[in-house]
Amino acid sequence: MKTRTEMKLSMKLKMFLLLSAIVTTLSAQEKPVQKWLDQKFSMFIHFGLYSVYGGVYEGKPVTRGYSEQIQSFAGIFSDWYADTASEFNPLKWNPDSIVALAKKAGMRSIVLTSKHHDGFCMYHSEYTDFNIVDATPYGRDLMKELAEACKRGGIDFGVYFSLIDWHFPQAYPISSHNADPLTPEHYLFNLKQVEEIMTNYGEISEIWFDMGSLTPLQSKGLYELVNRLQPHCMISGRLGNDFVDFAVMADNEYPSYKLGVPWQTAASVFPETWGYRSWQVRGQVQPKVEEKIASLIKVISRGGNYLLNIGPRGDGSVVEFERDMLLGIGKWVKANAEAIYGTKPNPFPHSFEWGDITAGENCLYGFVQRVPSSSKIEISGFSGVVSEVKLLASGQTCLFVQNGGRLEVDLSPLHSEELFPVIKITFDDGFVVIPSPVAKGAVLTSQNSMHLFGHSSINYYSGYKSLIGYDWAVRSRRSVVSPDIIFTESEIGRTIELEIDGQRQQVTLQPSASEKVRLLKNSVKWGNLYRKPGRGVFGNIEVEGMVTIDVGFADNGWKMVRDFRYGEQISEKIKPRESILFLQEIESSCLQTLAVRVGCGNAVYILLNGEYVTAHFSPTRLTSQEEIVLLPLKKGNNQLVIKFYNGFDKMFSYNITPLEEWIVYTQNLLPHTLQKRDFHSVSLRSADAASNVSPLRLNNVTINLR
Repeated sequence: MKTRTEMKLSMKLKMFLLLSAIVTTLSAQEKPVQKWLDQKFSMFIHFGLYSVYGGVYEGKPVTRGYSEQIQSFAGIFSDWYADTASEFNPLKWNPDSIVALAKKAGMRSIVLTSKHHDGFCMYHSEYTDFNIVDATPYGRDLMKELAEACKRGGIDFGVYFSLIDWHFPQAYPISSHNADPLTPEHYLFNLKQVEEIMTNYGEISEIWFDMGSLTPLQSKGLYELVNRLQPHCMISGRLGNDFVDFAVMADNEYPSYKLGVPWQTAASVFPETWGYRSWQVRGQVQPKVEEKIASLIKVISRGGNYLLNIGPRGDGSVVEFERDMLLGIGKWVKANAEAIYGTKPNPFPHSFEWGDITAGENCLYGFVQRVPSSSKIEISGFSGVVSEVKLLASGQTCLFVQNGGRLEVDLSPLHSEELFPVIKITFDDGFVVIPSPVAKGAVLTSQNSMHLFGHSSINYYSGYKSLIGYDWAVRSRRSVVSPDIIFTESEIGRTIELEIDGQRQQVTLQPSASEKVRLLKNSVKWGNLYRKPGRGVFGNIEVEGMVTIDVGFADNGWKMVRDFRYGEQISEKIKPRESILFLQEIESSCLQTLAVRVGCGNAVYILLNGEYVTAHFSPTRLTSQEEIVLLPLKKGNNQLVIKFYNGFDKMFSYNITPLEEWIVYTQNLLPHTLQKRDFHSVSLRSADAASNVSPLRLNNVTINLR
């Protein structure tokens, strides 16, 4: 029986946990921060002890790996590396000049490496003397001075924080992959350091966690700590386990698909390195200016933020090539700022041959990257009356012809040397983009939907595009529809959110009727099966988008598999962070649906005829899971690609089971009143997802609008 003192302590603990949960919930409700969403363009700075080396060790260039990881790639003893701190004296570092450069480039924030993998802190940490104040002749808190300069200069300040630490004695040692777990002692050390950063350096706009392979509880603990101390600080997805305020693409990655979450691409000047590399071949500045402006356009037109890195020298000076590049970008940004800041992504379902688009209030901005020989460009697929088209930088008007939802613009006034000109298209009274595709009939499937993606990340090597929603545009003459949801056993018990013309209904999938489905006899032939090793991170599947894969091509690596045991669980020893790709040829005599039961370990990524079907990675480290996958076969030859990925296990298992028959279930929903409009909107989302980037996994669901 508990004593009175124990009961009081228990009550206090419960109250503390309750208040912590309330604070975390309220903090989460304040995000995403609109100011962060509107930044669009920011400066990343990789600056640390590694900058002293400049990519050189013992007089020789270290050509392997990033230069900021030279300790690992050059095999430098930890005590020798630590001694480098006595040489680190960046007297040419000027935080106000850095802020001025960022502003001239058009950047709205700066993100500094507070601590990289080497464990050296660019701020005055009380938990280690391996920091710029205590270990170097410089003896000043460089990060604090930069934070104060950002405040004076009126731009936001953020920090990068490495979750791995090669200097901390109770952390995992240096490995080949930077995705090691955190020991309990190391995790507590990280908590203390993040707390002091969030407490002592003013307002932090974002914290850019990187690397490591945390448990869900460790990611949750850091996420809640930052939220409690700085409710407006945006937290990067590389914290892992889908604790995320903004998703981060892989290094220098530019997605071609539509994302429905806040996101960012971090880019280096050269893909070979982020930290200073003295021997880097840099070439001419202007081609690099054009390359990075094109990348900026690609990111902002898809709704993301672009974080472009510089790597100062060990003395604190900015590399002249990088300075000149930023100034060149800044001239273009200044002339076209209206089309960049605070805009919305391209509202069309695609870009155009001539370039890309952002949207403003009652207007569109066209970034012209390729001028046709005719000097005329075309935009189609909208409704609205265009009142004016002009060049944004000069204000000069352009002749145009509108024919309904088609606009032709004459770019003859352009100067031939003008770099990526931007046109502003203004409408009389707003515009509407005609949706594509438009679902024909009352049956809505994943195939006739518009896909919405997030970017899930259990750890860096597991990053992948996660499908988070289906949207449909529907034509219907009905005033009321009564939806039926049709699904398989894999979806029973899931809670979904269905929205029709703005009316939301949350439903837990429970069958009210069932039907057995059988394949037409002899209508499907399972052909050859091929396999090859996967490569890179989980989300890297190079054959995505290929309608037909040439398995006979000598260099593509596919090997035929003979006597595969369909329907049996197969176990193999493959290392963590490795994967297997299978390509199954399937011939169908007609258009029809085929069911396959797929068993996997941690993660699976499935394509049919080059198109995304589903992908998911278990944050709970499941070693075995199964699901039914419905495949819409076309008549003739089909190619099913399955990537099995091993995130954590020593032994890896999987299975592929073709089904001759399966059961589909139906659930009747409440009627919905349709609004009077040309196109009705229908959306399907998960109501039980752990995170806004967690995969939907409702690819089998069909909605019948009766």
